[in-house]
Amino acid sequence: MPIYTLNTAISYLKGVGPNRADLLKSELGIHTFGDLLNFFPNRYLDRTQFFKINQLQQNSSEVQIVGKITSLKTIKQKRGSRLVATFIDETGRMELVWFRGAKWIKDSLKINTPYVIFGKTNYFNGTYSMPHPEMELVENYKKNLRSAMQPIYPSTEKLTNKGIGNRVISQIIQNLFQEFGGNFTETLSRDVLERLNLISKREALLNIHFPQSQKLLTKAQFRLKFEELFFIQLQLIRKKIVRKSKIKGYVFENVGEHFNNFYNNHLPFELTNAQKRVLKEIRKDLGSNAQMNRLLQGDVGSGKTMVALLTMLIALDNNFQAALMAPTEILATQHYNSIVELLEKTDIKVKLLTGSSKTKERKEIHSALESGELHILIGTHALIEDKVKFKNLGIAIIDEQHRFGVEQRSKMWLKNELPPHILVMTATPIPRTLAMSLYGDLDISVIDELPPGRKAIQTAHRFDSQRLSVFKFLKDEIAKGRQVYVVYPLINESEAMDYKDLMDGFESISRDFPKPQYQVSIVHGKMKAQDKEFEMQRFLKGETHIMVATTVIEVGVNVPNASVMVIESAERFGLSQLHQLRGRVGRGAEQSYCILMTDFKLSADAKTRMETMVRTSDGFEIAEVDLKLRGPGNLMGKQQSGILNLRIADIVKDSQILKSARSFAIEILTEDPALNIPKNKVVKMAYIHLQKNSTVWSNIS
Repeated sequence: MPIYTLNTAISYLKGVGPNRADLLKSELGIHTFGDLLNFFPNRYLDRTQFFKINQLQQNSSEVQIVGKITSLKTIKQKRGSRLVATFIDETGRMELVWFRGAKWIKDSLKINTPYVIFGKTNYFNGTYSMPHPEMELVENYKKNLRSAMQPIYPSTEKLTNKGIGNRVISQIIQNLFQEFGGNFTETLSRDVLERLNLISKREALLNIHFPQSQKLLTKAQFRLKFEELFFIQLQLIRKKIVRKSKIKGYVFENVGEHFNNFYNNHLPFELTNAQKRVLKEIRKDLGSNAQMNRLLQGDVGSGKTMVALLTMLIALDNNFQAALMAPTEILATQHYNSIVELLEKTDIKVKLLTGSSKTKERKEIHSALESGELHILIGTHALIEDKVKFKNLGIAIIDEQHRFGVEQRSKMWLKNELPPHILVMTATPIPRTLAMSLYGDLDISVIDELPPGRKAIQTAHRFDSQRLSVFKFLKDEIAKGRQVYVVYPLINESEAMDYKDLMDGFESISRDFPKPQYQVSIVHGKMKAQDKEFEMQRFLKGETHIMVATTVIEVGVNVPNASVMVIESAERFGLSQLHQLRGRVGRGAEQSYCILMTDFKLSADAKTRMETMVRTSDGFEIAEVDLKLRGPGNLMGKQQSGILNLRIADIVKDSQILKSARSFAIEILTEDPALNIPKNKVVKMAYIHLQKNSTVWSNIS
């Protein structure tokens, strides 16, 4: 008799076979016995109660009845025929009806034999009927691995059409349990089980698929959620410990001439306390002999670029080069311009490398990098091309890193014999639960204070019907010498409708703000890079009053004189995007405004987004609301939502379990970093198994 393990291909399970196996793989991602075991129901039907026919009510709930069929008849219809069975118990009679498959169903039914039937009832002409009931002979019902709560599994249209419905999936999972006889290896230590009063792995798996009661189902769900989150945290924290002990980094011992000269003589403003605190954390990392891997979070305008520059100057003081990588040319150019301006009175050499850089310019940059005469290189993905070789890269700073894939970031590591220090920056505030799950292996710094003198941006929500009064307000602001952004959604650059919205908007604004009194710029993704740059520069110099744009301006555009941000069709934007766009104004000393324009009809989620934006400008509070509305996968973008393909836990709803899982993981690894103590043996075995077989353990940063 063959010995099966959880790694055995699903096609070998009784009731599956090659054809069903292919469907389960393509539709549900189930390749092995283990995948099937961890394919959890998404809801349950309570099958604890049996009804008598005389107790039936005229509602749409599903009911379960025991009785027998006394007669069958086939009734001709316009198309085909329907099968009707008379079904009785000791209290009354009703009908069972099949509109499809009448012939083969008729052949399979037994007369005067007790059945358990389950389904929704209809009431017509004084008689109850149940269309297409689920049916099982009472003798089989008593034999089967049975639960009080019937599990309902996620499915697809294709599976249903191929006859692989809920019942089939439930049956093959039952076959799996019978194959293993319930012998599933424990994955948590006795210590953890006892302290949290958790049920065993075996009981949890049995009660998640075939719950014996509501109470046991709750215990099973808690146990499996804890386990899933615990092993993710164990992986992240262990990675952090290993990195700090094994991955050596360059030691930056000196804070010397470059840093001190700039700090004492050229710093344009006093640093905030938050910036000073973050710099201290970074300096400690850089002097520690281990590679720094730090995430710097700070709201729009909190001064992350200044912290990045000072960090790069420490690298220069230790005879290393620095790189800053941004996701778009606009943002890279913006960083380049502001850093060149800050360093203009020093002899530090800074260059910009993007997809638009000319061949001659590239060659000069490549040779200056390799000789070491170029100190700081700023750019886009172009920085990670194989041709780009540094003499000695000491630190790589990655801005808005959720826009880069893991492979792209890891290429930065390969530029030297030792990996450079990594500082990842984001203006998208990340809720704590998400940060713990996605960036649990990074050290996290937060700039939670805006520079002094910044006024809070006033945000208002207006409907399309109020457009005239909004335009009057814009004219008043322009009369005071201010500039205005008007942003249109462009969800997909090829989407004709979005492009049409933008062009219609541009035309109507040009009509309401006529030349020569008003000058209007337009910027969108279909323009050539040099045309975009030309329009951006006109706006920056104050030659145009209004910039009509798509979300290309979402990150990094810095025009201190722009005081109003109008967001058209604001209901089509996510919260973090609205927050980013709002952050494009309020960069000067004047009062700034953000106006959210929407249609009158709004979904409940859209209303919540508008209310949140009007109520608060705290990026972390906004991120928490966004996480609740959209869930973690959508929040992080494609590259990273993969890490959170959780099977049962939900980091929003289960944030308390996540915190508990993290604290247990920290406690265990602090005492036993290699998991060698006997009591942690089962944890180590499960951990090794998961690392081999799971996609969750990608190199996240």
